[in-house]
Amino acid sequence: MRKPFAITLDPGSSLANHTGTWRTLRPEYVDRLPPCNGACPAGENIQGWLYHAESGEYEAAWRLLTGDNPLPAVMGRVCYHPCESSCNRASLDSAVGINSVERFLGDEALKRGWRFEPPATESGKKVLIVGAGPSGMSAAYHLRRLGHAVTVVEAGPTMGGMMRFGIPKYRLPRDVLDAEMQRIVEMGVTLQLNRKVEHIEQAMRGFDAAFLAVGAHIAKRAFIPAKDSSRILDAVSVLRSMEGEDRPMLGRRVVVYGGGNTAIDMARTAKRLGATEAVIVYRRTRERMPAHDFEVEEALEEGVMVKWLSTIKQAALDGAP
Repeated sequence: MRKPFAITLDPGSSLANHTGTWRTLRPEYVDRLPPCNGACPAGENIQGWLYHAESGEYEAAWRLLTGDNPLPAVMGRVCYHPCESSCNRASLDSAVGINSVERFLGDEALKRGWRFEPPATESGKKVLIVGAGPSGMSAAYHLRRLGHAVTVVEAGPTMGGMMRFGIPKYRLPRDVLDAEMQRIVEMGVTLQLNRKVEHIEQAMRGFDAAFLAVGAHIAKRAFIPAKDSSRILDAVSVLRSMEGEDRPMLGRRVVVYGGGNTAIDMARTAKRLGATEAVIVYRRTRERMPAHDFEVEEALEEGVMVKWLSTIKQAALDGAP
C-alpha cells in the first residue's frame, strides 16, 4: 500500500518524497538541553531522573539526581523551582511538579537510609574547605567523589550555614537538614566544628588546595532615621537568633521593611513568635515585588498584612515626636 505521507522506513532513502531538491538528504538530529535542565541552578539532569521516577525506580532516580545535587530533600523544600517555569508541558496543560518529585525522592532516601558510595580510588590530594554551609558541603561532596581527601573547617557549632540560620524551621525542618549534611560527612569527609580560620596560608599547610565558602551572614541595612535604633533589627540577625535557646522579643506589633523573600520569612516568623500584627511595608506594587507569589499568598493566609506603595520616613518610640 502506498503511503500518503512523506515517511519512509528505508534508512538512507527518501522514496516517499517526490519533490524538492532536498529529497536525497537525511534528517539532521540536534540534541539540545531540555528547558527544565537549562533553568536549573544546580544543573540537574531533570528529564533523566524523572524518567526513572516515573518508572518507579526511585533509588535510581535519586542516585542520578544526587550526581549533581547532594541535597534533594533540602532543595525539594526551599528551591523556587525555576525549572517548572520553563517546563514545556505548561503550554499543553500545566508544568510537571518537578520540585515535588525531588522532595519525594529526598525524603524517600532518608526514610530508606540510602547512602552515597565512597570513591572507588583515592587521588592522594588533600583539599581544605572553609565553611560548612551549602556551598562548602556541596564542594566537599563533589571533591570526595573524585577521590580527594576533604577536610571541612567550620567556625560555628553546627553544619548548614545560611540553610540553618537564614531559612526558618517551618520551611526547612532541622532533622532533614542534619540528615543530608551528615550523609556527606559519612563519605569520609573530615569535619572540624568550632574552629575559626584566621590565616588561610597557615591553615593550608599540608593541603594541595583550598575552597573558601564563608557565606554571607552580614545583613544589608536600610537607612531609616530613628530616635531609638535599638528597636530596629535586621532580618538576618533575627532569623539567626531563632536557632538559639533565647528567642528574640519582638513585641506584639512588628513592621518589616522590604519586599523580598527574606521579608516574607521575617513577617511569618514574627507571627510565630506571637506578634498579633505583622505588617510588610513595600515601596512598589505587588506585581513588582521580588518575593515569589506563592510565598506572598502563604503569608497573607497566615494574617500578614502588606502596605503597598509605602515607605518608612522615620522610626520612633510610641508616643514620641
